[in-house]
Amino acid sequence: MSEDLWTRALGDPAVESAEVPAPGSVTLIIPTFNESGNVRELLRRLGESLPAHLAVEVLFVDDSTDDTPEVIEKAARDCAFPVDVLHREQAVGGLGGAVVEGVKRAAGDWIVVMDADLQHPPHLVPELVGEGERTGAQLVVASRYISGGSRAGLAGNYRIAVSRGATWLTKGLFPRALRGISDPMSGFFAMRRQVVTAEVLTPLGYKILLELAVRCRPAKVAEVPFVFQERFAGESKSTAKEGLRFLAHLASLRTATRLSRMAGFGLIGLSGFVPNLFALWLLTGAGVHYLPAEIVANQAGVLWNFVLIETLLFRDRRRHRHWADRIGRFALLANADLLLRIPLIALFVTRFGLSVLPATALALVTTFMVRFAATEALVYLPRTGAKHRRAAR
Repeated sequence: MSEDLWTRALGDPAVESAEVPAPGSVTLIIPTFNESGNVRELLRRLGESLPAHLAVEVLFVDDSTDDTPEVIEKAARDCAFPVDVLHREQAVGGLGGAVVEGVKRAAGDWIVVMDADLQHPPHLVPELVGEGERTGAQLVVASRYISGGSRAGLAGNYRIAVSRGATWLTKGLFPRALRGISDPMSGFFAMRRQVVTAEVLTPLGYKILLELAVRCRPAKVAEVPFVFQERFAGESKSTAKEGLRFLAHLASLRTATRLSRMAGFGLIGLSGFVPNLFALWLLTGAGVHYLPAEIVANQAGVLWNFVLIETLLFRDRRRHRHWADRIGRFALLANADLLLRIPLIALFVTRFGLSVLPATALALVTTFMVRFAATEALVYLPRTGAKHRRAAR
């Protein structure tokens, strides 16, 4: 935190080297992507809205390809509060990743996250922090869906329907983590810095509140109503691509535990029968003998399963190995499953006296468990060799 902020927070320049944030001090994180037409007005309204007793620093985390950083720096000269810009050359994690970078640099007792397009009213910043201080809440969400709130600024019935559908979906998938949060799609909220562990956050796209609520699990949540405003300038960043990233993010969060990953692994495996059977039908229809056709068709299912598992289950573990290494290991394990299953069926029938159908079902369950454990351990866990440990360090 800057010297000005410490001075305003504690009234004593000698405390600028203190390690504990000033009570009630705020780091306002604003992720930006080509918002040059909005930032000057945003800073002006913040200047009008922030009370003198509230110690605030503003941190823009910028992924822009236009002159947004330069506009921020010029506008910051007229501000009574410190304003910094962190420009990222690579937009890792999208808007959510930008917020996480801001969290790592935040020094305030409170972190407030808002958009730069003025759809989030700046005058609510002190109200969010004040509600947290008054109630002892660790997370305070600006909600469009409680009394006094409105989604009026959403453009068109399509965006309203998408927003409402996404809200229902997320609350259905995470009922406990989102208890007390009526608007999990909100991008406007305040959270106590001590609750946020940046290292556990792996956001994908722009719904960072969902990531924080599910992974950090604040003990007490409060809400304040807000009216979602129309964008001041520029164009919305909500696209079909962002929608797909949001769905992938949901899957990643929902499969964060080993049990849920195993369930997802099984469902993906079942879905692999569709491309497998389709490829078999094409090959046999083309006159290929059924035995080589079975072998080739099985690879279609393996490829299908690999793509879904990479995207939905182990997205955050892909960096440990090259993609060719991962797919080679995955294919080897998937095809070894067939070789293991037949001897197991024979063992269950001859040694334990099971009939063929129960023996087959038991073999399927056994090989599934082995394949899941082997996939997680041999394909997606970090290497343990000395070279890899040195690289990690």
